Amino acid sequence: MKPPVAVRPAEILLVEDSPTDALLAREALGLSRLENELHVVQDGVEAMAFLRHEREYADAPRPDLILLDLNLPRKDGRAVLRELKTDERLKLIPVVILTTSAADADVQQAYGLHANCYIVKPVDFERFTRVIQTLEDFWFAVVRLPREV
Repeated sequence: MKPPVAVRPAEILLVEDSPTDALLAREALGLSRLENELHVVQDGVEAMAFLRHEREYADAPRPDLILLDLNLPRKDGRAVLRELKTDERLKLIPVVILTTSAADADVQQAYGLHANCYIVKPVDFERFTRVIQTLEDFWFAVVRLPREV
């Protein structure tokens, strides 16, 4: 019988400019059972640098999940989502939108760009936990993307 394979913690990138919302997202992640390493950047420019291993992010891990706010300085989350979903190396990373915008146009655009889930802030801890657990059960448990494509 083969020994069980050790599962590494999920690498999660949180793109959030509000320290309060980042703290709430961290707390909500703590309520889920998903073992994770959380990396936080505060705007879309830094998010793309992290994802593309640029500048100080040269050794950054490839995230297994991106938690993305839409309303960000320098480059908003809509542009980040569009860029990463058209990048062959990044497009398969699941994205959960965490934003204050409940506008139908934003929801439709996010799903049209292949976001996996759309959650309106303030974060509903129960819903957020269910989303993370669903991703854990049906994505992380089955699919492990290569560290680099």
